[in-house]
Amino acid sequence: MQINDLFNILHNAIESQNNGKKISLKDMANSFGISMRTYQDWKLGRAKPQAAITVMQMLGKLEDEEIIRTVRKINKLKD
Repeated sequence: MQINDLFNILHNAIESQNNGKKISLKDMANSFGISMRTYQDWKLGRAKPQAAITVMQMLGKLEDEEIIRTVRKINKLKD
């Protein structure tokens, strides 16, 4: 899996959860506190945040319920 595949899958999943409403690169980047250029580079595969693939591989080793618990814990950390 390439890094841009990962970001495209996640971007599409978030849009899907948003009733299929398109989310601009700028809005998505803002929601994560990064620049649009950085997000665009990740989505196009021009830049590769080194931890992203490893994080996804780690999550992939967990059972579904544990993935949900883990992601919820992570989301609470940012608040």
